[in-house]
This record gives sequence, structure tokens and C-alpha cells, in this order.
Amino acid sequence: MLKAVKVRLYPTPEQGLILARSFGCARWYWNYALNACIQHYQETGKTLKLAAYKGMLPQLKKEFPWLKEDCYSAVLQCVAINLNQAYTNYFQGRALKPRFKSKQGKQSIQYPQNVTVKGDFLCVPKIGEIKAVFHRLITGTIKTVTISKTRSDK
Repeated sequence: MLKAVKVRLYPTPEQGLILARSFGCARWYWNYALNACIQHYQETGKTLKLAAYKGMLPQLKKEFPWLKEDCYSAVLQCVAINLNQAYTNYFQGRALKPRFKSKQGKQSIQYPQNVTVKGDFLCVPKIGEIKAVFHRLITGTIKTVTISKTRSDK
């Protein structure tokens, strides 16, 4: 059985900056891939597949080095998976058409691997140990961690 546990993170100023860059990279890649999908759909009448989204990443990392430096690679792959799922939901009538993301809305990124808990800290790749307040005991293996920032910077 899968469970979700919500915890509050208290990053240091340096970690906050790294998180802000990761949010920015994820948002930029979502908007870039969404624009590519819209253009492809207008030209061919078909959407891009997940492999096409993921195939863009190596070339984009060469073209924009800050994507490689500022963001964990699995975060960008999760963005591709989420965009693909958003289009699947749209075409099956379960959701509205995917929209571009703005800096003012809720920001979130997903870490699908290599996240551990050490005492009162959450260990995240490329960020390090982030102070966290756990209100319940975390048992089992951690599958995916979603870090989100609300509009009020919490």
C-alpha cells in the first residue's frame, strides 16, 4: 500500500537558492516541451510521445548548460512524464488542456529516486540534507518525493 506523508522543510538560504533554480528549470522545461508539443500538433495533428520529450533533454542540456548544473536529471524526466500524462488525460476527457506554467503559481518538482531520511533531515540529490519536521514516522521505502512551494514561499 502506498502512503503520502506531508512534511514541512526548512532549507538553508543556499538550499533555498538551489531549490529555486530547480523549480525554474522544471518550469522552463515544461513550457519548452509544451510549446514543442503544440507546434508538432498544429503541423501533424498528432502529439509527441514520451520518448520524444525525453529525447529532447540531452540536446537541451548541451544547448543550455544551466539545465545540467542547476537541476537533478530525474526531475526533468519527471516533468516529461507529467506532461505526457497531462496530454493523455486531456485527450481522454479527464482534464483540461495542459497550460504553460508561471513563476507566480505553485511550484513543485519530483525526485523519483535517491531520497533518504536521516533523523530530522531529508537527503535530496544535488541539494543535500534539508531540515524537516516529520509529524509521523516514515516506514518502508520512499518511492517519490515531491517538493512544492506555495505562493507564500512556504
